[in-house]
Amino acid sequence: MIRKEDCERRAEELLIPICEANGFELVDVEYVKEGSTRYLRAYLDKAGGIKINDCELASRAWEAELDKADFIDDAYTLEVSSPGLLRPFKKDRDYTRNIGNEIEIHLFKADAEKNKEYVGVLDAFDADTVTIELEDGNKKSIARRDISLARPYIDFSDF
Repeated sequence: MIRKEDCERRAEELLIPICEANGFELVDVEYVKEGSTRYLRAYLDKAGGIKINDCELASRAWEAELDKADFIDDAYTLEVSSPGLLRPFKKDRDYTRNIGNEIEIHLFKADAEKNKEYVGVLDAFDADTVTIELEDGNKKSIARRDISLARPYIDFSDF
C-alpha cells in the first residue's frame, strides 16, 4: 500500500503540467479516507475563479495520467474542485496569495492576552511566524506552531 504522502506527491506531479498548460493554480492535493471510501482530491484556482468546465477538463486529463501511472492500489473517487472561500492555509503559497488580505487565525490555546482567535490583515510570514495587522493598527506576530487554523476572513454580517 502506498503511503498517503507519497500518493499525494506522485498525483501532484501528474497534475502540475495539466495545470500549467491551462493557466490553473494547483492549490492542494489530498488523499484521504472518509468512512469506507478513499478520495483523491485536487483543489484548483485561477484568476477570476475556477469554473466547473475547468474542473472537468483537469479531471479528465488527470484521470488519464493516473490510469497510465497506475500507482494507487485501492479503489478511490477522484474529485477536482475549487478550494472554496474559507479553505484553511496548508502551505506557504496559501499565505503568499493572501498577503494584504484579511485573515483569521485560531490558536490551539489562549495566548498571554487570553485570546484564542485573531482577525487582521496578513502582513508577513516566515517559517516560524505569521504577522498580522490588527484593526487598531498594531502588528501581532504569532508562532506558526501555535496556530490551529489560518484562513481567509469573511465578515458574513455584511451580507
